[in-house]
Amino acid sequence: MFVYKAIIENEKLRIAIIFFIAAFCRTISLRAEIRPLIGITSVFAAESDTVGRVETNMSYVNAVLKVGGTPIVLPPIRSERAIADYIELLDGLVLVGGLDIPPSAYGEKAHPTVDSLSARRFWFESRLINAWLNECDKPILGICLGCQFINVMRGGSLIQDIPSEIGETVIHRREGGAGHEVTLNVDSRLFSIIGEETLYVNSYHHQAVDNIGTGLIVTATAPDGVIEALEFSVDRFGICVQWHPEQMSFDHRSKIFGALIRACESK
Repeated sequence: MFVYKAIIENEKLRIAIIFFIAAFCRTISLRAEIRPLIGITSVFAAESDTVGRVETNMSYVNAVLKVGGTPIVLPPIRSERAIADYIELLDGLVLVGGLDIPPSAYGEKAHPTVDSLSARRFWFESRLINAWLNECDKPILGICLGCQFINVMRGGSLIQDIPSEIGETVIHRREGGAGHEVTLNVDSRLFSIIGEETLYVNSYHHQAVDNIGTGLIVTATAPDGVIEALEFSVDRFGICVQWHPEQMSFDHRSKIFGALIRACESK
């Protein structure tokens, strides 16, 4: 009672307490209004390992933006500190498409058709993915190469060239783009997000998941048996698809990217 009376009678202290409470409430309010920060990886068009351009299709950026996220494009920099900062600051991660993962990363020699991505991008993304998967449980979405990258970083391997190893009963890549059906596992998180067992998707890849990495399960396949989607077997949001949802219909795009944002908000 004495302490309470002293506070009331001390005008300066009373004013300070009022300002503190107001500032605290404003901080909580502002934090509630912040949209999830979503890191989006980028393509490094290299002239050398240190000179070149960083590019990311706006379709990825817009897909994140339109479902309530704030997109942050991540350049492939050789900095362990920057990677640690990304793990700390970002709420979610999108891994975009691109060239092929060097087959040496999964213990194989390169098929003649392999066109490896730049050493700088491989250095950056391999470390970013490993850190993201091992040091936090934040949501991740892997698209095309991103799907393959997650699989390789979890100890899996790839079919290096679908036409020569699987055949061409289903066309997975051709000039101008291709498309085909995929069948979803009805017990998967992916099915619960999309709500359809059979989809027609776009397709731009000549490689695919072969041996499945640790902690991953198959959630969609093409008619020729090629794996088209993976997710984590544990209770964390990790969706990997071979197609490009950012370039599909608004409904499909919103379901995939919207699920990522909701998973970030729930964290």
